[in-house]
Amino acid sequence: MNKAIISFVISALLGFGLGYLVFDVILGNSDSQPQVAQTETKDTSATKTESKDTAAKTTSANEDNILNKRGCLGCHSVDALNLKGGAVGPDLSQAFVNVEGKHGKSIEEFLKAPTSAVMSGVIGKNPLTDDERKQVLELLKQSSEAK
Repeated sequence: MNKAIISFVISALLGFGLGYLVFDVILGNSDSQPQVAQTETKDTSATKTESKDTAAKTTSANEDNILNKRGCLGCHSVDALNLKGGAVGPDLSQAFVNVEGKHGKSIEEFLKAPTSAVMSGVIGKNPLTDDERKQVLELLKQSSEAK
């Protein structure tokens, strides 16, 4: 009886291990591929003010924005800019104004040296350059003003 249980446990562990190896490592994890942000289309019947707002949202949501380039949209979204991303991390629409209250430092300082365990691991492995940090701050400021 004990041999049967031990054989079953070993077989199950080998099966799960091989499944992980084949489906996650070899075939690739689809979640780790870059996220492409969706853009908001411009309504032709809108007023000039609404058109400017829509154009700003479309411009910020293009594939070349810094949040997409750096993979931020893999975990986060920015609903205020219509940037659809992952749901694992919080929405960053109000991060520009809320980070200091949550983490005890300004957003710029947080992006240099995050205090949260997850973000310190993410940014610590691949820190933002000064130019990238400036671009992120501009987008986050724009998103905080949009809502």
